[in-house]
Amino acid sequence: MNHLDRFDYAILAALQADGTLSIAELAERVGLSSTPCWKRLKRLEEDGYIESRVAIVDRRKVGLPVTVFVSVRTSQHDEKWLARFAAAVTALPEVLEFHRMSGDVDYLLKVVTTDIAGYDRFYKKLIKVAHLTGVSSAFSMEQIKSSSALPLELLSHGLPS
Repeated sequence: MNHLDRFDYAILAALQADGTLSIAELAERVGLSSTPCWKRLKRLEEDGYIESRVAIVDRRKVGLPVTVFVSVRTSQHDEKWLARFAAAVTALPEVLEFHRMSGDVDYLLKVVTTDIAGYDRFYKKLIKVAHLTGVSSAFSMEQIKSSSALPLELLSHGLPS
């Protein structure tokens, strides 16, 4: 259970928008002085609320314009197989997200690559890592929204200071 107050949520929201803020800038944005803000930030990091601070790179500008959602089905469902499969898929650099799903699809991967030939190279690596019942690929035609920011405002209303 989380024990965050409105200042904690404000710090998290500000850092989601700009992870390069100095302590002074962050404190000013959230309405605290620097020392209490710094202490809260350290606690949020130590307690695991802040996993990391990263730069978001424009995938198109660096030559990775193609996004593919890959649905994977398998007849294997034991823990040992999953551990091997998860380790192998996690090691593939093209995979940005890897989810175990409910429903008709067992796993869903979000993959980025250079082009169709790049995806074909990825596909060949994927089918080598484990016996799969089916692999279905859906190419993203247009990215309409992409965000790494969680909707913290849904959780922070009505909290004490």
